[in-house]
Amino acid sequence: MKKTKNNAYKELNLTYSFYSRFLKRFFDFLLSFLMLIILSPILLILSLLTLIFNGAPVFYKQARPGKNHKVFHIYKFRSMNNKKDKDGNLLPDAERITKFGKFLRKSSLDELPQLFNILKGDMSFIGPRPRLVKDMLFYPEDVYPYYIGRPGLTGPTQTTGRNQNTWEQVFEKDIEYMHHVTFWNDIKIFFKTFTSVFTSTGQSHAETEEDKKKEQVKEQEYYYADYVLRIEKINKDQYDRGMELSKQITSTKKAKVEFYPELHDAELMKKFLENQNTEPANAEAETETSAEPEVAEANADKPEEN
Repeated sequence: MKKTKNNAYKELNLTYSFYSRFLKRFFDFLLSFLMLIILSPILLILSLLTLIFNGAPVFYKQARPGKNHKVFHIYKFRSMNNKKDKDGNLLPDAERITKFGKFLRKSSLDELPQLFNILKGDMSFIGPRPRLVKDMLFYPEDVYPYYIGRPGLTGPTQTTGRNQNTWEQVFEKDIEYMHHVTFWNDIKIFFKTFTSVFTSTGQSHAETEEDKKKEQVKEQEYYYADYVLRIEKINKDQYDRGMELSKQITSTKKAKVEFYPELHDAELMKKFLENQNTEPANAEAETETSAEPEVAEANADKPEEN
């Protein structure tokens, strides 16, 4: 029998209320529609400035896991240019991010195009922030199922700690939010976000190399896949398999992020690799897709979105 969203919520002991079923989406649509009209002059100005300082295209898009773990493309204003070295390779992020790009990130104005995501139904105003596909592949088995709702433009970790939160705190706060999806809780998070942005609470403003090293010590690693590899929760084979799966998922239309046991169990990974080695050499060709890989703006998601 096909599992419905209502059944999935019951299994996780989550309240599937009238607000979360109907009113939340209604408010998202109405508010995003009104904001796009009201902010259209600002969006136009920012688009022109992005084109002037960062080049085309104006918008940057990236695949992210969304509602029911289905992949969608999140929109942002670009904060980096396309400068390349003599061999035609993109320069490091630090050399490509512009002063205007830094302003966009610090002010969170780069997030404004996500109003289109909300209008389309990919996202909500309030909810756990959408991470990268490669990260969700490594979410613990008891955490992964809770990311079933629409991800948010802002959420519980944007109002408390932001990028100062550890991954354990991120999961704890996101799961707690999923247990309390109410109108008043969403209103509180919505207004707390403005305070957090204007005071830059939990954001990193390190400029010197020494400051950056200190920040790295006290802050979590932004990419969960890299974090679990560093603390040896997974091995290199599992990490590489996750990266391979991530590429396959993000290049496939209507893809969904599944839970892969071998990414979490070293013995299962070992057996998987042994089975792969016994398959015909051309077996890999069957998994290839015709979709062109996207040109991603590396590190476009700055680490204040935890």
